[in-house]
Amino acid sequence: MNPPTPSAIRPNSNAARDIAAALHPYTDLVAHQQIGPVVITRGEGVRVWDDAGKSYIEAMAGLWCASLGFSNQRLVEAAVAQMRRLPFYHSFSAKSHEPLIELAEMLLARAPVPMSKVFFANSGSEANDSVVKMVWYFNNALGRPQKKKLIGRVKGYHGITTASASLTGIPTNHRSFDVPLAGFIHTLCPHHYRFGEAGESEEAFATRCAEELEKLILAEGPETVAAMWAEPIMGAGGVIVPPATYFEKIQPVLRKYDVLLVADEVICGFWRTGNYWGSQTYGIQPDILTCAKALSASYLPISAVLVNDRVFQGLAQESHRIGTFGHGFTYSGHPVPAAVAVETLKLYDELGIGEHVRRVGPYMQDGLRRRFADHELVGEVRGTGLIGAIELAEDKATHKPFDPARKIGPRLAKLSEANGVISRAMVDVLAFSPPLIITEAEIDEMLDNFGRALDQLAAELKQEKAA
Repeated sequence: MNPPTPSAIRPNSNAARDIAAALHPYTDLVAHQQIGPVVITRGEGVRVWDDAGKSYIEAMAGLWCASLGFSNQRLVEAAVAQMRRLPFYHSFSAKSHEPLIELAEMLLARAPVPMSKVFFANSGSEANDSVVKMVWYFNNALGRPQKKKLIGRVKGYHGITTASASLTGIPTNHRSFDVPLAGFIHTLCPHHYRFGEAGESEEAFATRCAEELEKLILAEGPETVAAMWAEPIMGAGGVIVPPATYFEKIQPVLRKYDVLLVADEVICGFWRTGNYWGSQTYGIQPDILTCAKALSASYLPISAVLVNDRVFQGLAQESHRIGTFGHGFTYSGHPVPAAVAVETLKLYDELGIGEHVRRVGPYMQDGLRRRFADHELVGEVRGTGLIGAIELAEDKATHKPFDPARKIGPRLAKLSEANGVISRAMVDVLAFSPPLIITEAEIDEMLDNFGRALDQLAAELKQEKAA
């Protein structure tokens, strides 16, 4: 039986209709029945508007993804033109089409390390899920049926399919879903602020992370460990920037035990960190790379898996032995999203998005630190390029977090929204990942409005403490 519609929500409004019909991801479904949604009706540049006419700076580019903003007409025209020419075709059984071919060539030409082939899917979750199967398939091809365990990191995020959620290392993605599955293991989160020991430098912490990784592989048995997933900057886990020398130290451990490295570039790819790939920012040399989101500026769903030649040869030999590579999706390399992605990559080049991010990224990072690092509620400010975060703390000196039950981070996100900025709270971490086209003036406006929300929260907490 449906709960009564809250009196604050007009009958037959978009909000009421949503409450009656929609099941939302990452939402308290009971609370949603009473509070309802923010209904977004249009977007332009870095801004979106709700159905009441209120405008917001989209400080998260949606979900880390609307890299070219919300009104790029060339992407719209690319989709329309492809819809008229070839609105759908598949890539099963050696079928292909020009957008798929061109996009694969463009990705290989832009890869951070030499890659051999590109497989297309529809989301980051599907891309990472596909890699799980590829890694198992690859090791079967090499006659290593025991080498199947997969390593994620605590607070890492790689998606929400059953396999990719098992790689993810965030409790809310595991609780009551009966994941992770057997064979998925997790190593230390490389967050120096939260997990570094007293007096431990970033470099020493990175050494400890590498040592813990090696201990884990040895404890599990190197002959059973197949691959490790890593985001260059951990996104949904809280915009966690790796400590100095981290990837420099963990990669030799992986090579020592022939453990493949999968770079999850779903958030960091396509200039987010100031380089085309986060792998280039942090010296990562992956065997396999996954990307999505900014691949099409998120105008249409598409993701990609890039594999090096060693991995491809294993997949090819096993497919020949079996008679087919029995994996794929109806919409793998769908021509319309592929055409939009091709146009997106051309726009990155033509608009000089890399140069723009290298200019405005440091401006945003400086603004975040200068304005908020000393704020009484802020424990740490971190980030690189156009991805950043503010972590709240109840005690700045000891890094003591707020009790999660108080939901201080979500409360700040709501205050920020009221002040015209859509951010995202990951527990008590507020993230910033605006469209890559954002200007310095828009960054100032975003930080001004967020700063008002942060000050309002501080005042409210003081009043509550005094009461």
